[in-house]
Amino acid sequence: MTEQNTYQVADWKGQSGEHWVANQARLDAMVAVFGQAAIKAASPAKGERVLDIGCGAGASSLALAACVGAGGQVLGVDISEPLINRARAITPYDTPALFQVADASRVELPEGSFDILFSRFGVMFFDDPIGAFAHMRRTLRPGGRVAFACWRGVAENDWMRLPINALKSIVPLPDPESLSPFSFGASGRVAHILTAAGFTDIVITPFDASVPFGKGGTRDAAIVDAVKMTLEVGPLSRALADQPDDIRACAWGAVRAAFTGLTGEGAMMISGAAWIVTARNPSN
Repeated sequence: MTEQNTYQVADWKGQSGEHWVANQARLDAMVAVFGQAAIKAASPAKGERVLDIGCGAGASSLALAACVGAGGQVLGVDISEPLINRARAITPYDTPALFQVADASRVELPEGSFDILFSRFGVMFFDDPIGAFAHMRRTLRPGGRVAFACWRGVAENDWMRLPINALKSIVPLPDPESLSPFSFGASGRVAHILTAAGFTDIVITPFDASVPFGKGGTRDAAIVDAVKMTLEVGPLSRALADQPDDIRACAWGAVRAAFTGLTGEGAMMISGAAWIVTARNPSN
């Protein structure tokens, strides 16, 4: 496991996972439309078995469970124990969904035990993506399907582009396109990873949406909430983690100014750009 991945696993087991749980409803609302598009592309049928990779707090797993019904099964896996605990807590007892704290790129599951490998923004973080997808492909039955949503580049995602531009003169930031959530931003790289991992029939489709980012009873409250989400959850939170109070205050003001041009009242609406990716496990 690389140093970057070791840090990432520890972070999601701790602070990032806890912050996601605290902001679960708002963050799930932000990405819901992309998850719905990925589920539509996956086309889960009654009785099918689905592995939900990087399932987070379980919203996508519950949506998949509603599709496969009582005769099917969804296994949601995530490296974050706080998120898995939250998923278990919100899942009704009779729902055909189970949750496991595990790294999908390494966990041992029975070969050929799933009809669908699914993910809503959970596959961009592997330190060895080809190896990860090759490992997960072994759990997929011959002819089984893959469907996932992943972010396109930072330049197309204002929820990250705007704060990065606001912060770049205040704190040191990594190259935006090197940030883990955007590692699948180039469709050619995604196609190469899946092909090298043994998948066929790869289709990569752009999907754009205006999404709610921050909520509040007033427009000003919604903007404040959007800033709070930006600086407490995700890669930019790490850039500010060890900064003194005056730098953090300056960053807060800069991001707030960047968001003032957004539309919306009770929630700020901001552009998001993703790929919806499908592929298939060869039958032979």
